[in-house]
Amino acid sequence: MLHSASGFRGIRVGATEGAAPRHEPLDGAAVRSPRIRVTYQCAKGHETPLVFAQLPDEQIPGVWDCRRCGGTATRDEAQFALEEAPVEGFKSHLEYVKERRSSQDAEDVLAGALERLRSRRGAPPA
Repeated sequence: MLHSASGFRGIRVGATEGAAPRHEPLDGAAVRSPRIRVTYQCAKGHETPLVFAQLPDEQIPGVWDCRRCGGTATRDEAQFALEEAPVEGFKSHLEYVKERRSSQDAEDVLAGALERLRSRRGAPPA
């Protein structure tokens, strides 16, 4: 249950016009912090424009995830050069299990699971 005096009532997140809190006038007299628009570009040429608070250049991220392809996008390729990461591709659950366990471990786990299952059912061991 929300308290009736909640400060967030009727305010949309990210709203800039017409949704001022009760203590600010709606005529736009509220003090707004300065903003900066930054465009990131991925290797496929997709652009991702973002708006940040006006911060020093070193506090604005140099890389961002591309909104279209999910790749890594940069502000300036020369300044924020990306290391070439080896592309492993998608791994299935079985491939991850095989990295952690040997074939003998898998056989032992399977034998133990079958033994417990058979003991619950009352079946004779094989």
